[in-house]
Amino acid sequence: MTVLKPGAALKSVVCDGEIMVIRAPAGVDVDIRCGGAPMASSRDATPGATLDPRFAQGILIGKRYVDALERFEFLCTKGGQGGLALDGEALAIKVAKALPSSD
Repeated sequence: MTVLKPGAALKSVVCDGEIMVIRAPAGVDVDIRCGGAPMASSRDATPGATLDPRFAQGILIGKRYVDALERFEFLCTKGGQGGLALDGEALAIKVAKALPSSD
C-alpha cells in the first residue's frame, strides 16, 4: 500500500511503463499496479518481476488514466506493456470533455 502525492513518479517493475501522479486524495492508502506487479518510485524500481498476461493491456505515453470515480489521475510518461490497476480495478483512459459549439 502506498500514499500517493501529486507530482510523484512511479515506474513499473515488469515493463518500461512510467507514470506521474496528477491527482490523488491526501492520506489515502492505495495499491497501484502495472502488469500485475506493484509499482515503485522511480529511484527504487528494480526490474525483474514478470508481466501477468491478464494485465497486459498496455499504457500509452501522453494519456491520462483515471479510476471509476475520477478521484485518482495519472499521466503516462513512458509507455509499456502492462496495464494499470488501482486497488484491483483497472484504470481507464480519461475521456476529453466536449467543448461547447461556437455557432
